[in-house]
Amino acid sequence: MSFDKLLQQLSFIQEIDKLKYIKRKTRLFNSDRHENDAEHSWHLALMAMVLAEHANEPVDVSKVVKMLLIHDIVEIDSGDVFLFDTLLNHDDATAEHKAALRIFGLLPEEQSKEFLTIWEEFEARETPESRFAHAIDRFEPVLQNVSNQGGSWKEFNVDYEKVIKKVGVIDKGSSHIWDFAKTMIDDSLEKGYIQKPELPQE
Repeated sequence: MSFDKLLQQLSFIQEIDKLKYIKRKTRLFNSDRHENDAEHSWHLALMAMVLAEHANEPVDVSKVVKMLLIHDIVEIDSGDVFLFDTLLNHDDATAEHKAALRIFGLLPEEQSKEFLTIWEEFEARETPESRFAHAIDRFEPVLQNVSNQGGSWKEFNVDYEKVIKKVGVIDKGSSHIWDFAKTMIDDSLEKGYIQKPELPQE
């Protein structure tokens, strides 16, 4: 009896355990502890299951869940890039694509292709599932930062306009959730959780 396929799958399973060590800038709800990528992915998957009815278009929830469970696995190699980083481009997928090829390549060929295809679909944002997955991915940190009186927004001096620009992608996946998120962001501005946008110099 050959265990080759099983050994490949176990190699991948062992590798993705490293996701638990990738720390994010956001903190858990009402907490000082930073979230890790594995917790983030798990939380998003459940959020998608609960909130799927609010997607702009009908979505295959199982595909959305798969996207959210694997979308950050590449950060095992590339690391977590803070959404509001001013030096690194959060949307630069070159390093992440290289990581996807290596990590998903640990799997048997058929599964490797499936995971890579799902990851690439998420990155492209061209399907209802990928747009909704991105909406959920951007919505969770809004909830976390509001629960922590500004959280990473306040810690890294992120102003209102930058928050709106970066998380406005929620609207493409769920206008209903975006309307709610925008209300929370506006309220956070009034409470001082977010910096006011800088006025243009005269």
